[in-house]
Amino acid sequence: MLATLEKLSRRGKQLIAVISDAAVLSFAMWAALAIRLETLWPNTQGRSLFIICLLAMIVGLPCCYGFGLYREVTRYIGLRFAVRVGYAVCATSLILAFLEFMNDRANGLPRSAILIFWMLSILGIGGSRAVARYILRSPSQRACSRTLIYGAGDVGAGLVSMLTQDQRTKIVGFIDDDPKRAGTKIRSVPVYSAENIRQVVREVRADTVLLALPESSRRRRREIFQELTALGLRVMLVPTLKEIAEGTAQTDAVRVMKIEDLLGRASVEPVTELLSRNISGANVLVTGAGGSIGSEIARQVLLQGPRRLVVLDNCEFNLYTIENELRRLVGTASGVQIVSVLASVLDTLRLERVMSENAIDTIYHAAAYKHVPIVEANEIEGVNVNVIGTLRAAQAARRTGVASFVLISTDKAVRPTSVMGASKRLAEKCLQALADFDVRFNLDVSKDRAIPKRRTRFTMVRFGNVLGSSGSVVPYFTEQIRRGGPVTLTHMDITRYFMTIPEASSLVIQASAMGNGGDVFVLDMGEPIRIVDLARTMIRLAGYTEKSVEHCNGDIEIQVTGLRPGEKLYEELLIGDNCGPTEHVAIMRARENFILWEEIEPSIEALEAAIDQHDVLRVRSILRQLVSGYGNQVPSESSR
Repeated sequence: MLATLEKLSRRGKQLIAVISDAAVLSFAMWAALAIRLETLWPNTQGRSLFIICLLAMIVGLPCCYGFGLYREVTRYIGLRFAVRVGYAVCATSLILAFLEFMNDRANGLPRSAILIFWMLSILGIGGSRAVARYILRSPSQRACSRTLIYGAGDVGAGLVSMLTQDQRTKIVGFIDDDPKRAGTKIRSVPVYSAENIRQVVREVRADTVLLALPESSRRRRREIFQELTALGLRVMLVPTLKEIAEGTAQTDAVRVMKIEDLLGRASVEPVTELLSRNISGANVLVTGAGGSIGSEIARQVLLQGPRRLVVLDNCEFNLYTIENELRRLVGTASGVQIVSVLASVLDTLRLERVMSENAIDTIYHAAAYKHVPIVEANEIEGVNVNVIGTLRAAQAARRTGVASFVLISTDKAVRPTSVMGASKRLAEKCLQALADFDVRFNLDVSKDRAIPKRRTRFTMVRFGNVLGSSGSVVPYFTEQIRRGGPVTLTHMDITRYFMTIPEASSLVIQASAMGNGGDVFVLDMGEPIRIVDLARTMIRLAGYTEKSVEHCNGDIEIQVTGLRPGEKLYEELLIGDNCGPTEHVAIMRARENFILWEEIEPSIEALEAAIDQHDVLRVRSILRQLVSGYGNQVPSESSR
């Protein structure tokens, strides 16, 4: 019967409601007269009882329609609907009273009967809807999720109002860190203390928790998540006001927690002036624009209104992909020119031509080989692109008068144990040496070419791992979990810093705007994360349990494979402790030693010769000589 009713059209359901209200109004009028006159067949002084009940219907149904009683979906009615029922019945009663007043007083209805009719109509119409609502919602309520809300603040209270209309959810209580709120009620829902959460979960038989803590730190979220998932609960997150304002979440969206919600630190609002300082109205070049960081930098550069955006990559498919995406973003009316260049950063003449023809003002150099094991096994290619490619791009920028050159560096450049890290640190040293050389000799024009109009400011920005980048651990673990495991990591104690790609790219752009020349900026990456904790968190987020010696019935096992060549247990962001604040709270300026250009240039020439001869031992030897912390030989460095 219920299934048949639910299959009816909207018109059919409205007709049933009209018939129900007609019956209620007729019954209410008969019952009012019966109660007032104390007889089942009241004497209406010659007037037909049938006509009086029919009059109640004729007056009442238009009033019900006028106050919107037939536009509401019965399954979701609430307090506002009850108010409209009251208005409709009051209007009906007043009209009936007025009609009786206009009649002969001797033949009129008793005034108290009108009052009784008013009360019975409200109870009948409102009660019939309440019963129908209960019947319609009962099947889904029996199978609904029993949900706790973690956070008894304004967001949590608003969530209760929203979810009372959700058939799939039954709110069974609040959990809050503030013990003063324990024992109180919010919208008739009890508040429990977080100290007794295990007992609360057992008593209310909860299976889901909604985190209504939009302003909490990611560290606190991570702690709560680990505690709740250990109890077998499904954890979901209420979107932040920032997500709603940016259009990435709807006001009523409650979503499954993502790994980004638990790692790193809370994101910091960008400084608008820093974002646009080197970009707005300028010609910008992004090398390695098809990669994870390069492509996101290109997207964010586009939002700052450059005059021209040049994207350069040596992979045709990656270049094609980012060009199409940028053209969709820019539309046809913005006036920003997008130029795609298929080239290698090792091609000096090509780089100079691109920079000169497009009058480049700012360069974001993201082109690099970054995967530690691959570069470790392919030293020549890694050092060639990361060191020589960076140096050639920087020298081309000097010769063509580029105002700002920004190198995207890595935490692996600090006391490196891998070829990849050492090559990135040597690239930093080359730029530091060039910046110092230009300042000492006050050079605005190179000796070999009288082209540039201004001195290039070289800036380096150093940060750790970014979530979701190609080859990073998060998509790697995701794929392993999708296949059913095992999840493999190299060491139980290995840690890494993490940041989202959009935030890292935004901070790179802002940091570069503060550079004076030779600056090394370090991004605040928050606290390092143990990779084994990351693996366990991702397993729980996917709805699985860890399989171990203690839990042999778990779903996915974590296996340790051993450290790979060149891999470090812990990553660092600073060489020494000499760093200071900047205009941005999440960006620090490091003051580090470097080698003078006159001293490093012969070694770079020797490095190029070794690369040309494919002399791997010689390449590694030169890296050990030039990069502090990589190998045993440490060169003498001049303090800046």
